Parts: sequence; structure tokens; C-alpha cells
Amino acid sequence: MTDSPALARRLGLRDAVAIGLASMIGAGVFSVWNPAAQAAGAWLLAGLGIAAFVAFANASSTGQLAARYPESGGAYRYGRERLGEWPGFLAGWGFVVGKTASCAAMALTAADYLVDGPWEKPIAVTAVIVVSGVNLLGITRTAKAAAIIAAGVLAVLLLVLAAGAAGLLSSGLPPHRGDAMPSPGWYGVLQSAGLLFFAFAGYARVATLGEEVRDPSRTIPRAIAISLGVVVALYAALAAVLLVALGPAHLATSDDAPLADLAVAGGWAWLGPIVRVAAGVAACGALLALVAGVGRTSLAMARDRELPAPLAAVHARTHVPWVAELVVAVAIVLLVLIGDLRGAIGFSSFGVLAYYLVANAAALTQPRGERRVPRWLSAAGAIGCLVLVATLPVEAVLGGLAVFAVGAGYRLVRTRFARGRPADRG
Repeated sequence: MTDSPALARRLGLRDAVAIGLASMIGAGVFSVWNPAAQAAGAWLLAGLGIAAFVAFANASSTGQLAARYPESGGAYRYGRERLGEWPGFLAGWGFVVGKTASCAAMALTAADYLVDGPWEKPIAVTAVIVVSGVNLLGITRTAKAAAIIAAGVLAVLLLVLAAGAAGLLSSGLPPHRGDAMPSPGWYGVLQSAGLLFFAFAGYARVATLGEEVRDPSRTIPRAIAISLGVVVALYAALAAVLLVALGPAHLATSDDAPLADLAVAGGWAWLGPIVRVAAGVAACGALLALVAGVGRTSLAMARDRELPAPLAAVHARTHVPWVAELVVAVAIVLLVLIGDLRGAIGFSSFGVLAYYLVANAAALTQPRGERRVPRWLSAAGAIGCLVLVATLPVEAVLGGLAVFAVGAGYRLVRTRFARGRPADRG
């Protein structure tokens, strides 16, 4: 075992697409429809369209940057190279800290779908250990596990769509009596877009693994486009069937099980328990890809001494940033054991939007010879991120600003200490 080996380019297009799908099709697709319908009502599809457009703009900028900088770190690397050390650091810091908390919340969410009561935390910890163990075996094992999970969850979602369609074909359009809801207004639609945007989060996860992709300038943009296209089509179909079969009022009051309700409405009640298990498995799939992404971003930051240097260690045989992966896993387990973060990670949403804001800003600085998408699309992505930030709860914004303030303080202390050491030696 040594600290010197580099990461290995082992991921092909199929692997990259599988990681993208597993990242996006998490527990959010099973639960986001309820709060999104509360915000947008019958205008849910408009909110989905806005979310999909912002995701597409962000993905286009990320794909363009990944083709130019096929290295680990994603927006951290792009921001550092195109905008300077501070924007890159803040993007990386927000991603690593925010997504580590998200991983803990995701593990708890998976456990909540799979078991009840006192077993939740032990199962959540077990999920983190298993996922981290798979990642430590090598990036190809991560990709294979992601492909299996994504295929299984996609199959269940297609069954749910089939159930909804079958119910509509057999019974016709339901009247939805009493479904009159007040007009959500533009703010409600934007708020639903913000919620639905985070159901797409993960479309650029493969960019954080850019150093492990074969022919990255071609593979990464294609993988991002394919995985995002599949998910947008799937979410649009689900949203349309949910609105028609259940109605906006029912959807807004369906708690955390709208897809199970859709299966029951279609006469396929046996599918309900399968949907619940699929939601837990989907959360584990998103956790798998996210832990890998946080580990690679930590590796990239450690190489630049933005995080402790030992995090840059790469295993000689598996070519995995094993120290970073282990530290991330330990941090997630501790967060799981300390408390329930499912309702207290709004700052992660703030961090994700800041992360993609940096990516879009970086893409705007690329010269014409490096551009694959029009400059206006990157500008639209940046504006979209800022607009969606405005829809976040105040506590989420304040939490996000606090996380970035801590990161800025850490970097100021670290850089001052690093600059002072040579003088101390003299």
C-alpha cells in the first residue's frame, strides 16, 4: 500500500450512465411529489419543467468543463482552475460538508423505508458500512452495484407507471371532486421547482469521478446527457400520471407514499410494499454514488492542501482514495449515531446550488474553442441556481451561510499558518 498511485481510468459509458442514474433515482422520487404538489398544485408539471431546465443547463456546463478538466473533484476543480482558489474551495467545501450530512440523512431515510422503530439506526449504520465497503473494492465494483440498483428501482417505477395507466384505462379519468386548490402563484411554482430540482441532484456525479473515466472528454458529457434525459422522461411521466390518476389535492396530502397510492388506485395493491422496499434500495444507490463523489472531491482538495494531505492517499491495488473514503464513512456513521439529520440539512440544498453556481460561472469563462454549449445556457444555469436559492427556507439559507463561514475561517487560518511556517524555520 502506498500514497503515490494514481486513480485508474476504468469506467466506460455504461458504467458512467449507471452511476448517474443511481445518483438521481434516489428516495426523492418516491417522496418529493407530496411537498411539490403542496407548493404548485395543478401546476406541478410547470415546476418540473423549470427544475428540468435548470438541471439541463447545469449539466451542460458541467459536461463542457469535464471535457476540459477530466480530473477528480467536479466543480471544485473547475472553480479553482477557471475562477481562482477561493471559489473552488468554497464549492468543494460546501459539497464535502453538505453532502456528508446528506449521506447520513440518506442512510437514515433508507433505514426508515426498510425497517421500523429501534432498528433504524443500526440498519442505517450497516448501509453506510456496506456502501463504503463496496466503494473500497474499486470503482468498477461501485459501477456494477450502481447498475444493479438502478435497474431494480427503474423496474419498480415502470411497474408503478403501468399500474397508474392500467387504472386509467379501466376506469377512465377520475372526477377528482373537491380537488379545487388555490392558485399557487409564481412563487409556489418556483418553490416546487426547487424541491424537484433536488430530486434530479446527482446528474453530474460522474464528473467528480472524472479521473476514472475512459475517454473522458467524450464519455462524461454523453453519460450526463443520457442519464439526465432518462430521468427527466421518467419524472415527467410519473408527474403526469400522478396528477391525472390522483389529482393535485390527493397528491398534496399523500404524505410520503404517493407512488404506493398510485399503485393502489390502479388496483395493484400488492405493489405497495415493493415500492417501499424500492425506495429504501434507491436511497442506498444514491448513497453509494454520493460517498464515492465526496471521497474523490476530498482527494482533489487534499492534493491541493485545501484539506489534510493524508486524504490524498490512493490504494496501490484498487486505485481508490482509501483514506478519504474511510474518513467520510466514519463521519457519516458518527452523524447517524449523533442524531436524525433528515429534517436539519437544508444547508446541503444551499451548498448544492452554490456548487452548481460555481460550475456555471466557470463555464462562462471558457474560450470559444472549449465551448460545447452556448454561453447563454451557462448564464441561464447560474441565474436558475440563484432563483432557486430564493425559494429555500430562511433557516436553510442561514445554515448554508454558516457552513461556508466556517469553511472560510478554516481556510484563512490554514493559509496564514502555512505562510508563517517558512519564517518560523528561519
